[in-house]
Amino acid sequence: MTPPPPARPIKVLHLGSPGPLYGAERWILALVRHLDPARIYSIVAAVKDEPGLEVPLCHEAERYGIETHIFEAYGRFNFSAVRQLRKFISEHHIQILHTHFYKTDLLGLLATWRTKCKIISTPHGWSKHMDFKLWCYEMLDRGLFTLMDGVAPLSEELCLPLIKLPGLASKLHFIKNGVDVTEIDHAIEIHPDILKWKATGAFVIGYIGQLISRKGLDVLFSALTRISQLDWRLFIVGDGEAKAPLEALAQEMSIADKVIFTGFSSDRLAYLKGLDIFALPSRLEGIPRCLMEAMAAGVPVIASDIPGCNDLIKPGETGFLFPPGNHVLLADAIVEMYQNTPLREAMARKARDLINEQFSAKRMVQEYQWLYEMFK
Repeated sequence: MTPPPPARPIKVLHLGSPGPLYGAERWILALVRHLDPARIYSIVAAVKDEPGLEVPLCHEAERYGIETHIFEAYGRFNFSAVRQLRKFISEHHIQILHTHFYKTDLLGLLATWRTKCKIISTPHGWSKHMDFKLWCYEMLDRGLFTLMDGVAPLSEELCLPLIKLPGLASKLHFIKNGVDVTEIDHAIEIHPDILKWKATGAFVIGYIGQLISRKGLDVLFSALTRISQLDWRLFIVGDGEAKAPLEALAQEMSIADKVIFTGFSSDRLAYLKGLDIFALPSRLEGIPRCLMEAMAAGVPVIASDIPGCNDLIKPGETGFLFPPGNHVLLADAIVEMYQNTPLREAMARKARDLINEQFSAKRMVQEYQWLYEMFK
């Protein structure tokens, strides 16, 4: 039986990224949209660390009727952000601060130090190929977890290594990632650029997400060069540090005329709904939100056989897996999907059923609600 709501809802402040809306930012939005407002009062915030940033996380949260706040503190790490955050927590009687990245984890710990406000962090994933500076930041973040009141990883792959950290096992709360199926169902438009190519009979492949090296898009390019005789088009929806190198690589591989870089788009679901297949050739993931969204949208999926992806995909039933980095087998999987429409459609149906049954935002939200109430 669900306990009655508290006399006053618990006030939870989410501190997210000021950058573009990718998996972690959309995860925050899915969570706060579905929490019971009678039990949890959510505020979404971010630290604006550059003058020109628009902070889309807060703008999107406002569109859903969620209270937001933007802290302005320019520079990589400005202690003004700590002071502003601490003052906001005090004046707004925030009971739980929920952080989501190593920078917000550090800011949050400093701001809540010796206050009554509890702090919970959700790690969304780790880098695999990184420079020394990023390695230091992520190692620091793992150390910060031991000082928090709770840590809620999104996947077993993220959770298991943290159990080994001294004093952290009792603070871990594994809550499986979830996707907002209702948002995907309400998106019915297909982007005109997709429709244009489908009208010519082209087989439309897509990737939606950050353009960073660990996403393995170079592997996808190599696979597509093997099947250049097929009439395919690849839509890459997103932005990031790897965009320019990927554009150059497409030119070098002579596939630039078939690869469409859209940049970041707020219409990601309009692109997603028109794809024939979604490809995720990542080298490292948590439980990838973009893959879950594709499966929920009824789009057949191909992904690297890595933890996170293989939690979602049962080969031949809910999608195809290929050994990470193996562009030959990725090409074979694409060809099989291209040639076998009934198999593609059957896998898409089973994949959607899996998301509805095991990875819905509704289930995830209920578990976070219990977690917040545990710390009130």
